[in-house]
Amino acid sequence: MTIDSRPELPSIATKPRNLRDAWLALAALSAVFLFEMLDNSIVNVALPTIGRDLHASTIDLQWVAGAYSLFFGGLMLLFGSVADRFGRRRVMLVGLALLALASATTALVTTPAELIAVRAVMGIAAAMTTPGSMALTFRLFEDEALRIRAMTVISTAGLVGLAVGPTAGGMILAVAPWQILLLINVPIAVVAFIGIRVGISVESRDDLHADHIDLAGAVLGTLTVVGALVTPTVFVHVTGATWAGWVAAGMTVAGGVAFVVRERVASQPLLDLRLFLRPLVASGLAYKAASGLAVAGLSYMATLQLQFAWGWSPALAAVGMLPQVVVLLASGRLVGPFVKWAGLTRAAWMSAAAVVAGLAVFAAGSRFGYAFVFVALVLVAAGMRVVGVVAGNNVLTGLPANRSSVGAALVDTSSEIANGVGIAAVGTILAARVSGSVATTSWSAVRLAEFQDAITVAGVALTAVATVLVGFGIIRSRHTSVVRHAR
Repeated sequence: MTIDSRPELPSIATKPRNLRDAWLALAALSAVFLFEMLDNSIVNVALPTIGRDLHASTIDLQWVAGAYSLFFGGLMLLFGSVADRFGRRRVMLVGLALLALASATTALVTTPAELIAVRAVMGIAAAMTTPGSMALTFRLFEDEALRIRAMTVISTAGLVGLAVGPTAGGMILAVAPWQILLLINVPIAVVAFIGIRVGISVESRDDLHADHIDLAGAVLGTLTVVGALVTPTVFVHVTGATWAGWVAAGMTVAGGVAFVVRERVASQPLLDLRLFLRPLVASGLAYKAASGLAVAGLSYMATLQLQFAWGWSPALAAVGMLPQVVVLLASGRLVGPFVKWAGLTRAAWMSAAAVVAGLAVFAAGSRFGYAFVFVALVLVAAGMRVVGVVAGNNVLTGLPANRSSVGAALVDTSSEIANGVGIAAVGTILAARVSGSVATTSWSAVRLAEFQDAITVAGVALTAVATVLVGFGIIRSRHTSVVRHAR
């Protein structure tokens, strides 16, 4: 079937006038965001159990957590471009089928390598589904207020999945094997597949483009992302071969330069680099990156802190993460009024700053007791509740309809790369500063002190990087808001 013969979405005049008119589509898109964010969080609480069950090393656990983000972030721009070319709905359906299949194979996993491979395939599935889901949600409505509300609805499912993941995971681990945590994706993918198949029509020709897919740019971009995540690990774990780390770093830089050159000279680039010159795009991506770095780092560090340093069981650690869940669930109705009061620009930087502040509180005070962990979880939850919706809306607002998926991919790529970098940085610092595998049950006072110092170092490092990103976002956003504030 050609693009010309596909049924078209309703015209602007017949687009939904309220959220109720699009309930089936929003429910399916919410399910997509649910699995994306659930996969980001639910595995973390099971890392100690997985480590003992599969005899995994520290670096194995790092890649169990990070492989998903690596493939998700590395391939999202490619699949965003594919979705804008061949149809977001079509690519999403293929991705959901792949997700269900990969998740089902978790029951057969017996080694860390096999689990890492499953997580990688799940990351590929997420890269196929997520850009189109945000783009379709944005394109469902013309009114900006309705767009904010719709994106809040679907992000609620994702953020609740992110927050509930550790809590639900800990509770499940008390009565069931860890494999169940990934098998949960199968029914979620089935529900999303049916909802999208029935509730969302195929895009019209005007909503897609006919450009060729820039495969060379996609390969170079993916290799650059992979190199950025692998290089720190090579420096630490290739004993006696420091040259290997520098080779990896050099190849990563070369890949990044080649990607930029390719996109500048390509007649139909994977990513038009001029998009980054737009203030709303640049600031929105910076806020999302800062948020992704802080959220991933805090979730990973807090889970290890509660279980390894303090000896909490998975179930008790899950209870310890509950403040995040409560804030996310209770604050949903406040997003719209807050954005209306603060405006899009102020709401974006204020929420991003709250996320970074939470990470700073954890880095500075986690060694002194749970109260600091509690405050950190509350600040991060409150900030990330807003920043995802507002930053995503800002980036997509100025893009043409046939580039919506690439725009959405940019938003999520910035977050996921930061997510993967955050996990890689924490894992690498732990591996470098803590003797032996953190999955061991033997914890002396010396190793405990090493672990706590490593957590502090990692937290401070991530806070510094996230602060720079938020500062850059504020500076760029002033180009669009300075006139308004001057009035």
